[in-house]
Amino acid sequence: MSKTIRAVLFDLDGTLLDTAPDLANALNYVLAQNGRAPLPYETIRQVVSHGGRALIELGFGTESEVAEFEQLRLQLLDYYKANICTQTQLFPGMSEILDTLEKRGTAWGIVTNKPSWLTDPLLLKTQLLNKAGCVVSGDTLAECKPHPAPLLHASTLLGIDPQDCLYVGDAQRDIEAGRNAGMKTLAALFGYLLENDQPETWGADALIQTPAEILNWL
Repeated sequence: MSKTIRAVLFDLDGTLLDTAPDLANALNYVLAQNGRAPLPYETIRQVVSHGGRALIELGFGTESEVAEFEQLRLQLLDYYKANICTQTQLFPGMSEILDTLEKRGTAWGIVTNKPSWLTDPLLLKTQLLNKAGCVVSGDTLAECKPHPAPLLHASTLLGIDPQDCLYVGDAQRDIEAGRNAGMKTLAALFGYLLENDQPETWGADALIQTPAEILNWL
């Protein structure tokens, strides 16, 4: 392991946890409740990292086109909260990654744009809430990613300099936030990338196809 990396921070949706099945079910529930046909899972999966607003746009159109946009978004989030961990699980190999980091004495934490009222129940159900060294949600601070403040706050909570931290995420905003915070970054290609995403242009220190490559990189 690199002598300089003392903490690994993870994005949540599409990096640490595979939440797409439950979020896809939530969107298709809202579509059905409003007389629309369900969308294919793979169509929904690539949008999941961009949150509830992006999911409603995928299913119904933009806010300027849909008068009841906010009502639909809240309907989605209400259903999702009630069914937040039906199929969600750690990505394959991620449990071993966390175990190895803990055995090595390497701190790890979570920095997500997901609001705390969804993040905390999800982490509780997946038994990660008390294991993570820190959890910074989208509403922990006034700023969220791609602003570097949440990552800097996480490093402060861990008591580790940002330059000694690695951030792993599956979206351009993750890599941008990590770089601006002075951290090393890995782009998780196993996450929820849009068809037109170009992760090779994001400036990450490396692109990884599987969670196991995190340890290989370290």
